Amino acid sequence: MSGLSEARSEQTGPTQSWRQATSDAASPRERILAAAAHLFCHEGFAATGVDAIVAQAGAAKTTLYKHFESKEQLIDAVLEREGAAWRRWFFGKLGALRGDARARLLAVFDVLEIWFADPEFYGCPFINAIAEFDTGDERIRAAAAAHKAHLFAWLKAQALECGDSAPDETARQMVVLIDGAIVAAQGARDPSFARTAKGLASIRLEARPDL
Repeated sequence: MSGLSEARSEQTGPTQSWRQATSDAASPRERILAAAAHLFCHEGFAATGVDAIVAQAGAAKTTLYKHFESKEQLIDAVLEREGAAWRRWFFGKLGALRGDARARLLAVFDVLEIWFADPEFYGCPFINAIAEFDTGDERIRAAAAAHKAHLFAWLKAQALECGDSAPDETARQMVVLIDGAIVAAQGARDPSFARTAKGLASIRLEARPDL
């Protein structure tokens, strides 16, 4: 068993959603973060006000400002929280799969398909934030770049293990396919875009004699 079949076989009951990887929202700070994450990602960052967040969290506005000096600081914290939770889940899934480095590169899209099929899938919060905010907002761009650096480093490591003579370019091309699949799946509500991207990645890898 390999790829999507193996990844799906490990999904059981309460661990099905990637959002189970987030911390339990027991503390007021965590309840606020959880509420803000839900609203930002479903309603939009700009459209969501502080009043809606505290109402969703069942907290007072003074409690929000005790933990976060501004809405901008709350957005930063939400992106950090969402990114960390997703990376734990994503790389945990990949780490549980068997196979060589090339198989792991292609299995990325199997794991993405699981994510896309999750009822809580709303796209990548970093892509959403960059699309919503001014592209010159260096704070948002820096947060997105830091998140993407983890994925890029992992992809490059797999390419190096394959003996790839141009691992940076391979990682860049994979990132393009991954981001494209995320946006397409979000827009169409169709998880199968992960398989389309996997097919393109396979063609790309097959065309390289050193892989």
